[in-house]
Amino acid sequence: MMDNKMICPERFENVVEDGETIGFAFLGRLPYYRGLGLSMIEDIAVSVDGEAVARADVRFEVRGRRYRLDEMESVFDDRWNFGEKARIIVLRPGGLAQGPHAIDFAVRMRVSYLPFVPTAKDRKELLLAA
Repeated sequence: MMDNKMICPERFENVVEDGETIGFAFLGRLPYYRGLGLSMIEDIAVSVDGEAVARADVRFEVRGRRYRLDEMESVFDDRWNFGEKARIIVLRPGGLAQGPHAIDFAVRMRVSYLPFVPTAKDRKELLLAA
């Protein structure tokens, strides 16, 4: 239902830390109407221009706190709220070239009252400005 609103078009950028471009980032929303504790996010998958990103290279940042996906499994005191834009960071030395890029973003979440683990997906072409 909210899958097409998962990827936010603003703030698609390369990530520079200590003068080095370590990867790229985009903003993503949780595709669930109530928000979830971070331990209930089973997985976040990203691909760029058809190339899957390794899980170990994805970072999740919300309200200034950054997590590795494996680390999120035991985070019980933080959450991803409905409508909140989290920063999804992909570690990729040198980042991405300027121009358009196809971004695929999938979130698998654990919802207590569902007898299955839903995965929501979105795909957008985003423009990386200079």
